[in-house]
Amino acid sequence: MRLFTEEQESFIRSHATGLLNQELADLINQKFDLNVTRQQVKSWKRHRKISSGLSNHFPKGHVPLNKGTRGLYNVGGNKTSFKPGHKPANYKPVGYERVDRDGYILIKVSDDGPWQKRWKHKHKMVWEEENGPIPSGHCLIFLDGNKINVKLDNLQLITRQQLARLNQNKLIANDPEITKTGIVMAAIYSKIGELKRESKQ
Repeated sequence: MRLFTEEQESFIRSHATGLLNQELADLINQKFDLNVTRQQVKSWKRHRKISSGLSNHFPKGHVPLNKGTRGLYNVGGNKTSFKPGHKPANYKPVGYERVDRDGYILIKVSDDGPWQKRWKHKHKMVWEEENGPIPSGHCLIFLDGNKINVKLDNLQLITRQQLARLNQNKLIANDPEITKTGIVMAAIYSKIGELKRESKQ
């Protein structure tokens, strides 16, 4: 059984570089509402010879920057260490918004925890504030195809099976009404597929 869809595989290939397997798994789960493990991602990458470009080992002769020091408060040692409460120059406050490489708006919701806990997709927050958590096996699409338009009436909850049909048949348009029609057609295609499978049994 195939672990990822073509869309998900393309996403993984484009984001694998520079990320640890756990970080990549977290990103995949956040993006597609999945629950894949670090080991599943590691195995999938290994079979396809996809590398993160990272190394778990220091090169021979490497000398740690803090060698010979005793930490932050050692006089003359670790002069470049951050002091407690220090915020880096690129620090972004809670509530800050940015657009990620895939065109989605992210909003910072916390200063603590891993990346997926600190940043959330704004369109999901808008929808969940009105409707509650997105059900498992479902996702949101933008009816007008514009990922920046996160108004509630532009967000449509569909199943991942419907999404696969929509992408397969290119039924997502720039016109919300056409996309809504495409969702109905996707449901029909799925039903036809089910009937065909049943007839072969």
